[in-house]
Parts: sequence; C-alpha cells; structure tokens
Amino acid sequence: MATRIDVYFCDPQSPWQRGTNENTNRLLRQYFPRGIDMSTHSQARLSAIARQLNEQPRKTLQYQTPAEKFEQCVAANR
Repeated sequence: MATRIDVYFCDPQSPWQRGTNENTNRLLRQYFPRGIDMSTHSQARLSAIARQLNEQPRKTLQYQTPAEKFEQCVAANR
C-alpha cells in the first residue's frame, strides 16, 4: 500500500538519531530477553505483543498510540 509517509534512516553508530527505536527495543525486552530464540513463539503470540505495543500511548506522539498516529498519517495522504 502506498502511504506517502516519509521514511528516514539513521546514520550508523549514531544512537542519538534512534531515540524511538531504542525505546521500542526497551519495550520489546520486557517480552523477549536478549538472546532468546524467537522461533519458540507462535505467530499469534508475536501478533498479540505487536498489538499491545501499537496500542500503548507514547509521549513522543503527544500521548497518541502508534496505531492512531499511523492511521492519521495514512488518512491525510489519501
């Protein structure tokens, strides 16, 4: 689906450019400790965790959820 949403890629070795990514990694570590074998989890479990994370309000999105913000961006570009 063409969303017309700008995508930016951070420079290598520049963690200050990846604030939201680093925060998301921290949230994921609550479910999956470092070094875990992801193949032991079902697709249903992975999808449930993704849904939980996408429905969690974020300060960087003015306390909207990622799902709400994505929907706004897609609707604005239709």
